[in-house]
Amino acid sequence: MKLNERSVAHYATCDSPTDHAGFLHKRVERHHHHHHHHHHTTSYHRRWFILKGNLLFYFEDRESRDPLGLVVLEGCTVELCEAAEEFAFAIHFDDAGAKAYVLVADCQATMEGWVKALSRASFDYMRLVVRELEKQLEDARKSLVACHKSPRKSSSGRKRHLSNPAMALVQEQPPILENGYSTWGSGYIPAGASCSDHDGGFSKPPPLPPRRRLAAGSGCGALATGLSLTGQESPVSPETACFSKLHNWYGQEIAEIRREWLESQRSGEL
Repeated sequence: MKLNERSVAHYATCDSPTDHAGFLHKRVERHHHHHHHHHHTTSYHRRWFILKGNLLFYFEDRESRDPLGLVVLEGCTVELCEAAEEFAFAIHFDDAGAKAYVLVADCQATMEGWVKALSRASFDYMRLVVRELEKQLEDARKSLVACHKSPRKSSSGRKRHLSNPAMALVQEQPPILENGYSTWGSGYIPAGASCSDHDGGFSKPPPLPPRRRLAAGSGCGALATGLSLTGQESPVSPETACFSKLHNWYGQEIAEIRREWLESQRSGEL
């Protein structure tokens, strides 16, 4: 097979963003033939790995400019190895003839990081994500259209000037989650509330959701779950084909920051 090796090697070490990098031990099996006996030895070579898109390069060392090899991560699965080695995982290819790559990390966290990065590297995975995002976009468009069609009480004589039309949607109707609560806690911005009045003075920030409801852990909207979620790791995983989960997770951080800001505003007023 012909391959433009030089440009591939250049891509491996140029400044384009790297998705994951680090040292791993690569298992090497050698087969020896000695007068009718053949046995094989297994050794592990420490190599520097760089993942860019769906291409996994490996080098002799971190400073090396020329990759020793390249694994194209398509039509493959990444799974943990119940091998003798601890923290081992393997890249298996759907094509029966292709050899699996067995790699060993130096700790649990490094192994998990690699398994996650490699399982999301394929074009197939990207296609799933893009499909999900397209679906979300389409749903958002539909609800925007529905929002414009429905008559609104809030359209008083005064027109609001918003630089970002998408903000209008957030103001009139906080996004609703599956559990029936808006991303921002209950009623983030009351319908028709304007962010700033025309004389340049800021209208009073919306009231906080009642404390009691936050304290009782009875599913009180995203804020409460947000607090319990802090300190946990991001919900991204090869199984998370669901963008909204991610969106809510990052949204909780914002909701939390906003809550603190409201607190500081309040204590300033007293």
